[in-house]
Amino acid sequence: MSIKVLNITKKYGKQKALDKVSFEIKSGEIVGLLGPNGAGKSTLMKILTGFIPPTSGDAFVCGFDVREQSLEVRKKVGYLAEQNPLYLEMYVREFLTFIAGLHKLGKDKKSRVDQMIEITGLEAECNKKISALSKGYRQRVGLAQALMHNPEVLILDEPTSGLDPNQILEIRNLIKEIGKEKTVMLSTHIMQEVEAVCDRSIIINKGNIIADDLTVNMHNLLKKRNTITVEFNSNVDNDYLKKIPGVLKVIPKRGNIWEIESDENVDVRSEIFKFAVKSNLEVLSMHKEIVSMEDVFHQLTKE
Repeated sequence: MSIKVLNITKKYGKQKALDKVSFEIKSGEIVGLLGPNGAGKSTLMKILTGFIPPTSGDAFVCGFDVREQSLEVRKKVGYLAEQNPLYLEMYVREFLTFIAGLHKLGKDKKSRVDQMIEITGLEAECNKKISALSKGYRQRVGLAQALMHNPEVLILDEPTSGLDPNQILEIRNLIKEIGKEKTVMLSTHIMQEVEAVCDRSIIINKGNIIADDLTVNMHNLLKKRNTITVEFNSNVDNDYLKKIPGVLKVIPKRGNIWEIESDENVDVRSEIFKFAVKSNLEVLSMHKEIVSMEDVFHQLTKE
């Protein structure tokens, strides 16, 4: 087990940032840690990386206790903080060589720096000052330093925050590649990122875990109804639509567009077509809404 958390509580004065949080992460998993601002995500990551101690409870990384064996934990973990701390006046290669020295890589230092530059796609930027890099390339430098000592576990706090769409895609692809060999835990506010990258999702709210499952299963947490959006060629009486077999609710949208809900086990699309033919109407468009991670997140974390 790469990460094991048992009843971790963290208090700041009277405020509880985490309240008896427990979970385990197996080797080779990419796990998304989700939650609104102030949910406790960054606090949990700082505990797992040895930056702050828990108030109570236990946490282990690769079998090492984060409180009693903090140095051993740090050898096993690569950490990219939300505010990526870099020495902006250093050159990229110079900085990574410095990081390699801190990890005492010895004769392997140069080859490891070259390898990290290649893996993170920094070849064209390696002789520039970090201050001259875009935010996307600064994130790559942060990932390179987090990976320098070849850690078993990679912990990333908002790794794509503030990046443009192209940079986000590049960093996501890089994380997926890294995840083939390492355990990765990342926090994010971007639901599409979780669906694209993470095998499993943990949702935390007000210091408590409220959901923990495979990402593909998360939509099952909601009480679902099938929602069909349909556009007719002319206006339709609301009451007539409600009489379609299987329809539970009808919501008028703009123009001649309607949102029609049915039980999750009932597909009313064929009945809608029959209704249109019978009523001498044309169906201009129709599509079935899919429950997204964003829907799940909103439903589980709203007040």
